[in-house]
Amino acid sequence: MSSLQGLSKSLVIIASLFIVLAGLKLATDIIVPFILAAFIAIICNPLLRFFARYKVPKGIAILLIMLMIVAVGSSLAGLVGQSLNDFSQQLPQYREELQGRFVWLVDTAAQYNILIDKQQLIALFDPGKMIDMATNMLTGFGAAMANIFLIILTVVFMLFEAPMINKKVHLALDDPEMRQKQIDKFLESINSYLAIKTLVSLATGFCAALLLWVLDVDYFVLWGVVAFLLNYIPNIGSIIAAVPAVLIALITQGPLVSGFVALGYVAINTIMGNVIEPKYMGKGLGLSTLVVFLSLIFWGWLFGTVGMLLSVPLTMVVKIALENSEEGQWLATMLGSGEETESKLS
Repeated sequence: MSSLQGLSKSLVIIASLFIVLAGLKLATDIIVPFILAAFIAIICNPLLRFFARYKVPKGIAILLIMLMIVAVGSSLAGLVGQSLNDFSQQLPQYREELQGRFVWLVDTAAQYNILIDKQQLIALFDPGKMIDMATNMLTGFGAAMANIFLIILTVVFMLFEAPMINKKVHLALDDPEMRQKQIDKFLESINSYLAIKTLVSLATGFCAALLLWVLDVDYFVLWGVVAFLLNYIPNIGSIIAAVPAVLIALITQGPLVSGFVALGYVAINTIMGNVIEPKYMGKGLGLSTLVVFLSLIFWGWLFGTVGMLLSVPLTMVVKIALENSEEGQWLATMLGSGEETESKLS
């Protein structure tokens, strides 16, 4: 009897999960702006505390922060918008030239008795699709930011509400001291992750744009912004960001410059991703590499480009929630990193 009750309970939980996911998927257009606003508010909260230390009134501090966000956002939109427009118009021409390069590659291989079917090669590996993927991600992020007024308004209210959250949590929870420590730890982890990731992504985008400018590759500002944004996407973001720049260099400058671009991207991402980021991020947020990759796919499916960009923080929210639930602690352990598991066993 108890086994049947356990089975029915599991089925109800699974069915409820599917219903919730279906609802989230349908409400993506409403939810995504609020998710963006929440993470922007988390990033801005340390800046708000900085102003508070210098006795700047909260209203003026929030106004200054919002002006900074609007100024940076407007500058980026102006720089990228025109480049993206021009690039979209030239994309068909770039596709034709890429296919021409493929034909040259096949003909060169044939001289050495390496026979490759041209049409099959183009069908299996269409570099133009990689360019489309990068630009579509940028367009998707732009579409999410189209609700900029709603996002800014939500960020303003969240920042006004931020100092009261601790008191509300203290009143609302049965064990406020323990839960408050866990929430503080979570917010500190997310703040640290987003701050370090943002600075590293900015440095990555700047270095990529500088490299392309030196090598005289078209739309270097656009590819720098793409490198900045896609650096938030773990594992594959830096690869997707590099492909369009390498291919455009191949079309416009030839194989030699294209090779230098590829080597430059490898060097930039190796230094930023394997040296600088781990040095300042330490052990990170305690997620296994497999979970990070699967979360990228899941959140990308659920919330599109924004979900991919914020896949790690969103997964951390789920992990923290599971850790605070007796029934979900086993799943939180499964999501954890190897270092975290070893520390619990020792």
